[in-house]
Amino acid sequence: MKNLDHIFKPKSVAVIGASTQRGTIGREILHNIILNEFNGKVFPVNPKASVIHSIKCYSTVLDVPDAVDMAIIVVPREIVPAVAEQCGQKGVRGLVVISAGFREVGGKGIILENQLLEICQKHGMNMIGPNCFGVVNTDPEYSLNCTFGKTRALTGRVGFISQSGALGEAIMNHAQELGLGFSMVASIGNKADVSANDVLEYWQDDPQTDIILLYLENFGNPRHFTKIAREISRFKPIVAVKAGRTTQGARAASSHTGALAELDVGVDALFDQCGVMRVSSVEELFDVARALSNQPIPKGNRVAIVTNAGGPGLLATDALISLGMQLPPYRGATRTKLKKAIIGQNAVNNPLDLVAGAGGESFKLALNIIKTDKDFDSIFAIFVPPVTINQVEVAKSIHEGVKGCKKTVVACFMGAGEGSAGMDYLKQNDIPVYLFPEAVAKTLYQIDAYRRWLERPRGEFKTFKVNKEAVQAIIDDTLKSGLDVIVGDKALSILEHYGIKTAQSRIADSEKASLIAAEEIGYPVVMKIYTPHILHKTDFGAVQVDVRTAKEVRAIFNEFRKKTVALKKKTGEKFSVEIQEMVTGGVETVLGMSTDPSFGPLIMFGLGGIYVEILKDVAFRINPLNDANVDEMVKGLKSYPLLTGFRGSEAVDLPTLKEALLRLSQLVSDFDQFSEIDINPFISHPQKGKSKAVDARFIIKKG
Repeated sequence: MKNLDHIFKPKSVAVIGASTQRGTIGREILHNIILNEFNGKVFPVNPKASVIHSIKCYSTVLDVPDAVDMAIIVVPREIVPAVAEQCGQKGVRGLVVISAGFREVGGKGIILENQLLEICQKHGMNMIGPNCFGVVNTDPEYSLNCTFGKTRALTGRVGFISQSGALGEAIMNHAQELGLGFSMVASIGNKADVSANDVLEYWQDDPQTDIILLYLENFGNPRHFTKIAREISRFKPIVAVKAGRTTQGARAASSHTGALAELDVGVDALFDQCGVMRVSSVEELFDVARALSNQPIPKGNRVAIVTNAGGPGLLATDALISLGMQLPPYRGATRTKLKKAIIGQNAVNNPLDLVAGAGGESFKLALNIIKTDKDFDSIFAIFVPPVTINQVEVAKSIHEGVKGCKKTVVACFMGAGEGSAGMDYLKQNDIPVYLFPEAVAKTLYQIDAYRRWLERPRGEFKTFKVNKEAVQAIIDDTLKSGLDVIVGDKALSILEHYGIKTAQSRIADSEKASLIAAEEIGYPVVMKIYTPHILHKTDFGAVQVDVRTAKEVRAIFNEFRKKTVALKKKTGEKFSVEIQEMVTGGVETVLGMSTDPSFGPLIMFGLGGIYVEILKDVAFRINPLNDANVDEMVKGLKSYPLLTGFRGSEAVDLPTLKEALLRLSQLVSDFDQFSEIDINPFISHPQKGKSKAVDARFIIKKG
């Protein structure tokens, strides 16, 4: 782990490129350091000035008489390496390089960034940047703000990491409007040295940081991120925006699994396994952060709504229910008390509509009753300010009504406007308040998802007895033959060697051999054209099911042979067919793996057969899998009821299905030669011992 104290907790700072000229970044950074009352020494460095902001200025960092912990570099990119070399000679331990024009612009910028990194490594300096907004530490012991923004960060317990320097000013300004305070802020820019992973590790044990927010554009080392984030998320919530959600995958995937994995599933799988809450925008990032900063994590997903307007109550209900949250009815003592307390209330429903004329006293009475009801985990107050009612009085009543409440409390003041007196009052009293009910619904859903992750079992990694040598031999034989695809009986043999039961099959290159194979297996059988050159056999018409007689075997054999005349001329491959037992009953599922360039192998599970690409009801997880991951994948499908018995059907043998996924995970871990794997379909049968893989395909990495 990198020690970043010299960057976030320096005792002395040199601003190299400090300026007297208004509007320059060097001047703004120095101005912010002074204005923030930094508890340390500040040394402006500029060969063209003798004094800046009434502080003695030095020509180079080497001329500074005192020790320098951290240097902020704001000079033209061409001289940044030379300045960094001087810092190294001076004994500076931390650099924040604001200057841009490096790797992000390509060409010479890449060369300069590599030079800069080499200098840092030679002198043992840690560097944030280049091309960054700066860093902040609001701890009064340091009071460090070496950004060039005009907004001073509020003190709080939220750490924020941003890969985008351009967002820095906007984010700081928006956070101040919302009343959200930070412990530290790190704009990491190009991540040439210090990465988001490094900052995460540094904040893991930081007593001033309780919540971590991330804005990421790409991952440096996703596997390291997984390890760190999984540990941190157990006691510090992490909320992230990952930009690039809609970037199209350029590679052409040849398998079902690969085609599905072109979606933004790698990031989702990574965050889900690590307990990171993924949101779709910076606005949602701060919505969730406000709730986490000021309210406890709810113990469940049951929400009580109290509103003075029916429309917003319905909007809130629709949004919450569509996200899987629950709105239990008010009942028992709570219902009786509410009916008695709220005069003229004929119906006591959830949402509880206090009607438009309801003032602060009505909110206070209702909330005071609901806050002790064990049927609810969160309370959601919605207020639309009429002209005749003082919104500050309502805000005060809401606050008083939930005093002593141990539930999560959130509010929505529709039409009040950000910064209104009522909203400001709630913020000052630690009640997150939003402009629209949909934002509250999303926030509660995200936090509830985090709660469910915290409650998940950690899981156990299992190792099975397998035959690795036999699988390696199949791979070697395939490569020697000049192929990079393994199909048919060889593909099924790989599965058998890893303990995944498969349907019986034979390869036949003549009518006679086909008839013998069908007799040995037993009718009915399935016939397939046997070739690695047809990846999607159903589309080609290369599969015939329910073949029941010798006459049908002969006819289909000859029909298939005619279909492959052109293929034979192209490849020179000898024609043959695969005769396979026909597996009936059970539910078709698909198991697979695709390789993400950033995250490595992704294991996929979903509804099988030809419908996998149409319905896309699939789950992905980053390999390796433990038993808890597998359980989540299976139960997370919308089609899960089909596996547990639906409308009188029998439940499938789930233990065997889950074990197959674990065995696939072990196979993927043992052989990194595979780029994609499809087991489609895997028939999951109700009877133990009858679940089988019917078809499989392994694609070997090229090169």
